Amino acid sequence: MATTPVQQSHQVPDSGSGEVVLSVRNISKTYGKITVLQNVSFDIRKGEVVALLGENGAGKSTLSSIIAGLVPPSEGQMTWQGQPYAPSSPSDALSAGIGLIHQEMRLLPELSIAENIFVGRLPVRGGRIDNIEIYRRAGEQLKRLGLNISPATKVKELRVAAQQQVEIAKALTLDARFLILDEPTAALGGEETDRLFEQIERLKREGVSFIYISHRLEEIARIADRVIVLRDGELVTSFDRADVPVGAVVEAMVGRTLDRMFPALPAPGARPLLEVRNLSSAVGDFSDVSFSVATGEVLGIAGIIGAGRTELVRAIAGADPIKSGSVSVDGSVITLNGPADAIAAGIVLVPEDRKLQGLVLDHTIANNIALGNYPRISDSGWVTPGAITGFASKAIKRFGIKGRPEQKASELSGGNQQKIVIARAISVGPKIVILDEPTRGIDVGARSAIYDVIAELAGQGMAVVVVSSDLDEVLGLSHKVLVMARGRNQGILQGQEATRHTVMERATA
Repeated sequence: MATTPVQQSHQVPDSGSGEVVLSVRNISKTYGKITVLQNVSFDIRKGEVVALLGENGAGKSTLSSIIAGLVPPSEGQMTWQGQPYAPSSPSDALSAGIGLIHQEMRLLPELSIAENIFVGRLPVRGGRIDNIEIYRRAGEQLKRLGLNISPATKVKELRVAAQQQVEIAKALTLDARFLILDEPTAALGGEETDRLFEQIERLKREGVSFIYISHRLEEIARIADRVIVLRDGELVTSFDRADVPVGAVVEAMVGRTLDRMFPALPAPGARPLLEVRNLSSAVGDFSDVSFSVATGEVLGIAGIIGAGRTELVRAIAGADPIKSGSVSVDGSVITLNGPADAIAAGIVLVPEDRKLQGLVLDHTIANNIALGNYPRISDSGWVTPGAITGFASKAIKRFGIKGRPEQKASELSGGNQQKIVIARAISVGPKIVILDEPTRGIDVGARSAIYDVIAELAGQGMAVVVVSSDLDEVLGLSHKVLVMARGRNQGILQGQEATRHTVMERATA
């Protein structure tokens, strides 16, 4: 397999044959004394998908924002379809035929799915918004993506994965000739990802080009034609094919080898710590689910979007109401009227959306870690800033958070933000830790660190539950795997019997 050598920042990766539609030359971006991008150059041809890879903070989102007109470059030039291209706003980029699906969703929660898909470009007939047309067109796009829901549904009623599919539908209706997809599958399962890839392949045949950003490296060989890698704001490596060994890509991204991705797990204990018996949702999201997790055991929960995974763990954590069934901790049935009851019993949940559900972004790292931990910071009832800083500093050191206690959470990378949420939850001193999509939108280096934390928690005798749309993650992290489909437990697979084939067979049954 041929690959290009390591590229110096002033060189342009070979784009092979075909019409070049986007040309980027010596693009740099600085904020004061901080250099985010430095002399990045590359070409993209008509009808190809170029994977743009790198750790969080490598400059991928900044580069995408420059191409999409969100921010101007400090230096450098671009051409689009042979003409000088310097968008001063996203509308300039869209007018030229270039669209961006953001990693962080930017939907309007009070509007319907259809209104979000066509916001700013609502079709009009006779001087009025043509609602029939927008619902028809939105419904067609949702059906292509496998989202079986009315386009009249308000976005605020959707789970994270469904919202991600609305963002994708929005971009696919732009009639753009160039799309930047920033972590489009971060919240999607295998079946939803397959549907998206079908749409990308269709658009490729129509001459649409793509920049594809993902931390799911196994996707790259499936969908991309070439790979370019950023590290610390510079283009350090390019590969002229996408079927590159994952180890080579990881080494290029992080500048070092990662000997292993998933840590060795300790042998679980024999005593059940968490027992769920015949649990059913009060609103019908899941029914009659039973399982147990022992001390030091990691249970993975797999299933396609809409299977009821998130709803199940939210109910166990007291966040959603239960119709029937029971949850026991250490042999005692607990009453769940809210999250406080679960926490008091020793259950903590790290939610799937860290920005909306897990953090107060405008608050400091220290204050975020302190939330819910004030009784542990001071037993006198008086909590001083110094005590909060001291408490947070210990957690920052323990979990390897790259930041100072006084820094705002919004200033950190996704991986470090996730570590803050985990640190706060573990500081409570739980018996059972539930992590919903613990590595969503996180780079490979930070993923490895969070995997180590999960193994450490199991080693300390906690029961750990991991929900993930990344099947390899579920298989690599778990002693056993519970498969959900249509709100029901389709079976629990032990050890070696849990494979991609057996899991997907049950998830789609």
